Amino acid sequence: MMTKIMRIYDSYDQPGFRILVDRIWPRGVSKQKAKLDLWAKDIAPTKELRTWFNHEDEKFPEFKSKYFQELQKNPYTSDFLQLIKEHPDVILLFGAKNIEHNQAVVLLEYIKKELD
Repeated sequence: MMTKIMRIYDSYDQPGFRILVDRIWPRGVSKQKAKLDLWAKDIAPTKELRTWFNHEDEKFPEFKSKYFQELQKNPYTSDFLQLIKEHPDVILLFGAKNIEHNQAVVLLEYIKKELD
């Protein structure tokens, strides 16, 4: 199993099961162009957590901790992890400009922790 992250604005030719992990649809991307297999908005951070974080790098460690807590309590997490296991190649897509400090980075770490 290989799971990786990628900006939704990047190349669309990478093979894999494409999952958008943002709660809000990314600007400027049509649903047709996105070539999604799934929009998993229910696995994304809550609006409150996303708003608090505001993609501020210094908040990332605390954001990560809070998002892990949300994932552990989220009723959709177990189904989401099962879905990941069913696909050999998964691409978690996100819209944030910051490729190092965003929810997809945290979600990928969570997936690896839970499935390894």
